[in-house]
Amino acid sequence: MVDPHHPEMSEQGAAALDQDPGHATIAQIMRQLALEAGAETLRWFQDEGLVVERKEDASPVSQADKAADAVIVGGLAAYLPHIPVVTEEREESHAQSGAARYFLVDPLDGTKEFISGRGDYTVNIGLIENGVPVLGVVYAPARARLFWTPDLDLAVQEEGEMDPEGTGAGRCLRVVEPDNDALRIVASKSHMNEATQSYVARYAQGSLVNAGSSLKFCLLAAGEADLYPRLGPTMEWDTAAGHAVLLAAGGRVDALVDGEAAGPLGYHKPGLLNGNFVAYAPDVALKNA
Repeated sequence: MVDPHHPEMSEQGAAALDQDPGHATIAQIMRQLALEAGAETLRWFQDEGLVVERKEDASPVSQADKAADAVIVGGLAAYLPHIPVVTEEREESHAQSGAARYFLVDPLDGTKEFISGRGDYTVNIGLIENGVPVLGVVYAPARARLFWTPDLDLAVQEEGEMDPEGTGAGRCLRVVEPDNDALRIVASKSHMNEATQSYVARYAQGSLVNAGSSLKFCLLAAGEADLYPRLGPTMEWDTAAGHAVLLAAGGRVDALVDGEAAGPLGYHKPGLLNGNFVAYAPDVALKNA
């Protein structure tokens, strides 16, 4: 794969990428940039010299967030300048979420976990088309796990050492048939509020798995969990990449309205704010309020 930062990259090569190279090539670019951004975050992981600032909403942002964002935004601009990029770290980009096709980026999801030295943080790049996440890359650098969509309707997982400029080789992912009498539910300790507890209590629970950031979607895609309810606010960049991976693996993500599934979770909502939702394997028997 051509390196967009390489000084010998020709104008002809750049122009060719500008002519819509197709989903498979776009996915390879997304994979490469996620791995490169992940490598940047590892430079700061568990570093006592990490500088942390506060945004206007009081949420933390670190040098690692900014470094990963620079790699991804710079790479996408070099490879695919005709596709807008919406990223958490650049507020001026958020207005572009109205485009028919755009990238939706969270360069470091789980900043609090990252700052605390926990490894469940992820690098996330999603491609949205007509309000649907069609391609996604979720990379957990500290876990050496990569979940991504090499093409439409195809999801894979890679583990261990990975070559950013390689094509990638991994295990194909597919949701599994759940046992509705012993569901494996995945949630987050830090977001286990009363509403989530009440929703989870509707189901016969085999296990409750704790996972951070967008990895929860990927555990469903990998067949390691069956149900992920989120009753609390998230932003669209938090979910897009993992959502795409789960869809490609045969899973579903529905909006929850008054505790009931109300159709697929869409994008380009006001303020890029998600409402409640539930991610699940199709054979899970959803229980309404």
